[in-house]
Amino acid sequence: MLLLPKRFQQNIAGAFGTQGKIWLEKFPSTLNDYTQRWSLELLPHFGPLSYNFVAPVIRQDGSDAVLKLGVPNPELTSEILALWVYDGHGAVRLLKADPEGGAMLLEHVNPGTPLAEIDDDAKNTEIAAQVMLQLWESSLNLESLEDRQGFRTVEGWAKGIVRLREHYYGGTGPFPEKLVEQAETLFAELLSSTDLIVVLHGDLHHWNILRAQRQPWLALDPKGVVGDPAFEVAAWMHNPIDVIYHWDDLDKILARRLDQFSEILGIDRQRLLGWSLAQSVLSAWWCIEDNSDCFDKAITTAKVLSRMQGNQR
Repeated sequence: MLLLPKRFQQNIAGAFGTQGKIWLEKFPSTLNDYTQRWSLELLPHFGPLSYNFVAPVIRQDGSDAVLKLGVPNPELTSEILALWVYDGHGAVRLLKADPEGGAMLLEHVNPGTPLAEIDDDAKNTEIAAQVMLQLWESSLNLESLEDRQGFRTVEGWAKGIVRLREHYYGGTGPFPEKLVEQAETLFAELLSSTDLIVVLHGDLHHWNILRAQRQPWLALDPKGVVGDPAFEVAAWMHNPIDVIYHWDDLDKILARRLDQFSEILGIDRQRLLGWSLAQSVLSAWWCIEDNSDCFDKAITTAKVLSRMQGNQR
């Protein structure tokens, strides 16, 4: 019998409450159901597991694939929709999906080496920008994006700043007041001036881009958020989050990243900076909402971006 890691079970119960506990209780039968339904031979799961069960499998025809199971929720649904839109262009290919059951069968990426293992930030940023262009190109064919239903939106994400204010009774708690005010202003200005909408990955960072054979690099685990292409660089700007805040020359690195993205993507540098600052503050708030220890790290990046924003006004 498969034993799920204790930390994984704690994550699921903590994030999804009663629904998560029920999902964990039913997991053995759920796993068996999908391996039988999709004719899969299950191999030992990848590790460490965080909020989804992910394991390599062998299909009936002998080909490799990856089975991903999670608690059914809007984020998993938007991931499935995004992968459907991308259709393997710049992202792992979605082979089968059951949104109601929280199940996906995905292309197995080989060798699967994460971009994080390349110790060259300029090269990594260039690769990330090229992946972004591929992803956006896939969604430009969606006329008026009427298929948006089920996707998250940047506008919806921005409401996290409203929750921040409500949580601190109109104040900003541990957040520097200037940063929150900047985020509020930037979200309002940038949302109102958005004139192009695409399906964004939403969490494109160094561990979500893997070396592949079908294409040099493929993205995985998209959030599937609809919005301004310029918003896509924001997650990259405060990653890799576990090490970036140790860098003594962080201001120079972030400035160079903005220059690269602006040149490769053809997007105004100031707009990229604005979205990056707003999202860094939002990310710090998510750290608090999720009881994560990443608050100080996200705020470190936000402060650097805030100084850059001040210098350009």
